[in-house]
Amino acid sequence: MKMKNKRAAQIAAKRKHKASLKAKRRRAPSLERNRPVKIEKPTILIVCEGENTEPSYFRQFKLSSATVKPIGEGYNTTSLVRRANQLSEEKKYDQVWCVFDKDDFDPVDFNNAITTAETSGFNVAYSNQAFEYWIILHFEDHQGGGLHRDAYYDKITDYLKPFAIKYNKKACKTISEDVFDLLTGIDDKTGKDRTQLVIERAKRNYDLFDHSGPATEESSTTVFRIVEELLKYV
Repeated sequence: MKMKNKRAAQIAAKRKHKASLKAKRRRAPSLERNRPVKIEKPTILIVCEGENTEPSYFRQFKLSSATVKPIGEGYNTTSLVRRANQLSEEKKYDQVWCVFDKDDFDPVDFNNAITTAETSGFNVAYSNQAFEYWIILHFEDHQGGGLHRDAYYDKITDYLKPFAIKYNKKACKTISEDVFDLLTGIDDKTGKDRTQLVIERAKRNYDLFDHSGPATEESSTTVFRIVEELLKYV
């Protein structure tokens, strides 16, 4: 009788042990690999007034965690904003940027374009007078005073000459990889990274004005805003 009870106790203990092991296995984390989840990168649409310089510049940014789509439309001020609105309705983007210049456009149109874009939820990177002022600030600590855009090309050419790099006006003024590498390199005079240097200079000049009328705020550029944003995804 005692043998039967002992045997029954052993069987019961064995069952209890198995049940305990099963419970532990259920609680233990699975060692099987989870199926990879595809995470879509945020998409940034950059609608540029210029058909060559600006798009070629923004295409040089190698983003690891975002997709950038710079396009040169040839539109200006308010018509550019309308085009950006059309493109954003055709396809969803996480960010939309409008990049345009003051040039000789009507001051009212220029100011209204900025207001309309911001009201539409778009970001704006404008330059007064032109985008090349942003390029110049990589090399020259210009203090924000008047500088006509007719002088931009010669200045940029002179800055690039010691590096045997050309900014060819006849070749549609595109920003080549060589030019971009120089723009993002180290400044010989200050020893600083040129990207951070140009951002500091552009911000300082921008802060010289009260922004009640960007059309009269020469020379200034807010391209630093979009560059700072893109750098988050490098």
